[in-house]
Amino acid sequence: MSGALLVINSGSSSLKFGLYAGHSEAVLFKGSAVHIGGAHGKLSIRDGAGTQVLSEAAAHPSQEEAFRAAVSRLETFHPGAPVAIGHRLVHGGPHLRQHQALTPEVLHALEEATHFAPLHIPPALELIRAVQKRYPGVPQFACFDTAFHATLPEEASAYALPRAYREQGVQRYGFHGLSYESIVEQLRPDVPARTVVAHLGSGASLAALEHGTSVDTSMGLTPTGGIPMATRTGDLDPGVLLWLMRSARLDVDALEALVNHDAGLQGLSGGSPDMQALTKAAASGDTAAALALSVFTRSVAKTVGAYAAVLGGLDLLVFTGGVGENSHEVRQQVCARLGHLGIALDDASPPRYAVRVLPSDEEGRIAHHVRRLLRP
Repeated sequence: MSGALLVINSGSSSLKFGLYAGHSEAVLFKGSAVHIGGAHGKLSIRDGAGTQVLSEAAAHPSQEEAFRAAVSRLETFHPGAPVAIGHRLVHGGPHLRQHQALTPEVLHALEEATHFAPLHIPPALELIRAVQKRYPGVPQFACFDTAFHATLPEEASAYALPRAYREQGVQRYGFHGLSYESIVEQLRPDVPARTVVAHLGSGASLAALEHGTSVDTSMGLTPTGGIPMATRTGDLDPGVLLWLMRSARLDVDALEALVNHDAGLQGLSGGSPDMQALTKAAASGDTAAALALSVFTRSVAKTVGAYAAVLGGLDLLVFTGGVGENSHEVRQQVCARLGHLGIALDDASPPRYAVRVLPSDEEGRIAHHVRRLLRP
């Protein structure tokens, strides 16, 4: 990997990685390890031209094991240690809102911010330590999903709670920031004044962009808020949580498991959280799957409509993320609910507003920021 930048993007059950040229935007290799922790994992790598150079079944019990396997395979194609390493970090709490070097002070601040994202920060720290052990002395950098949304006006970031809580960091942070940033970069130099981006995947959120700057977003203090997701509830009436505590006798740990792992599309359908499987089941007459699909697309459309109000209109709607990019059915159902805004798919007459499907490139943005931060 000599002379190259290594990018690491860890998820709940996947690890995306990339090797990039140190002095240009060139992609050398990109890959992923999926179904981490399961019996049917897979590791795949493509070269800069998009040609698959590796595909193997591999069960990785942890992110650390997946990382070790990934870099071991990468080193057969591009030997040597990287010159720098960039990590995607979902949350850095209230004090880490800019991409920066992973110094001991930053690592300490991440440890102090664990309670803001207890499902995300601890495994991220474990992986960072594993990378430091594998590549001692190689500079590492943290790229925060929350950085893109640091521009939110206070009227968008503030919850209707006493200021004392806001001063402790209880506010809307927003996530998927690197994905949104990658969409803005693809739209340059003609970034519309009023854009809504729907990042739809297992985790899903929307953002309202004014000239490419985030002014509102659906996720809040944590990545659990906003629209319903594969296994996450999205926004809930706070009274629902109180009822679950009092009547169902759920403690904090049980509530955390419910709202993050047992709800969303999986909870609504009583089965799979996978959008492709749900769409197929709904088309075959499965009413629970059809309900899950309708709740999801209605929530997306409602948020687009709300953001059109925030922006004073709409010039462009962008779909990205695994579901946003690959599910025509989801895009069609969302746009069918937005006809009053002049948004349409599969319509003989041109829509008043543009609808585009663009790929998310979080790893590319991480590489960009690492190059920038490496410059003296």
